[in-house]
Amino acid sequence: MDTAAPGKRYDTLGTYSEEWLRTRTNRHGEHLLPRTRSEYERLLRTSLLPLADTRLNMLTPELIRTWYAGQLNTGKKTQSARAYGFLRSILGTAVNDRRIASNPCMIRGAQNASTGKKVLPPTPEQLQKILEAIAPRYKAAVIIAAWAGCRYGELTELRRKDIRILKMDRAVESVIVEVSRGVTHVAGQGFIIGKTKSEAGVRSIVLPPHVHGLVLEHLKDHVGRSPEALLFPAADGATHLAQSTFAKHWYPARKAAGRQDMPWHALRHYGATRAALAGATLKELQERLGHSTVAAAMRYQHTAGRDADLARRMSEQASA
Repeated sequence: MDTAAPGKRYDTLGTYSEEWLRTRTNRHGEHLLPRTRSEYERLLRTSLLPLADTRLNMLTPELIRTWYAGQLNTGKKTQSARAYGFLRSILGTAVNDRRIASNPCMIRGAQNASTGKKVLPPTPEQLQKILEAIAPRYKAAVIIAAWAGCRYGELTELRRKDIRILKMDRAVESVIVEVSRGVTHVAGQGFIIGKTKSEAGVRSIVLPPHVHGLVLEHLKDHVGRSPEALLFPAADGATHLAQSTFAKHWYPARKAAGRQDMPWHALRHYGATRAALAGATLKELQERLGHSTVAAAMRYQHTAGRDADLARRMSEQASA
């Protein structure tokens, strides 16, 4: 029995996707973020294009499996997973709208596929070489990314007002990075300031004392006096720093450290791993990194060898 709503049963995936994008909201009842919408539109133009003219009620599990296998054959495993997850969400809504009777996306684990490549953080020695090689105005960017775990969009939206300095007897006691916004670049729209990646992304991060001097020096030498002054602006001193522009400084610096393989995001991994080694709990790691779940925090603890340390201590107790 066809359960599609009257007048809607012959919608194609392409036409229904347009409606989905226009009306989609997140779990807080808010419209899609511009960057998210742009990414979905890109997937519709690329990975999902072979299915665009197919009627919703003709999208069978067999057809989806054939399409997904073709996507995997391109070698773009991560993009294939994202496209599959996106398609599954669209068709899940179509089920709720009674356009189709059931969701044909039934491939186990398809949207969780990854390349399997691990992001290896730099060693302390490599981080020092990066700091020595990079332009002075970006040294604090490396430090804050490494020790506060800021994402690139969070880092490049930081302003003077977001660095809180606590003093005692005129001496700096704490330097706190207040993360409450992020910036993204959307094709055709430019830089868009918005919320952090999730509600958990709004956080206050205390920097370790040994990096206070470099951050304070950066504020004095490279940041405007206005509370709204960006910490790491573009060359004009007022607009946001594009990743493509920063890459011209980042790539030579990581090469100097012998880590041409290292993405910028590896600095976030560095901070998480160092916090785990310092004894941070899962909850503390979750809060410091701005994650909505403890899953990532657990990964960082394992990376830091805390699970092995726990096993050794358990063995010591058993033999006592």
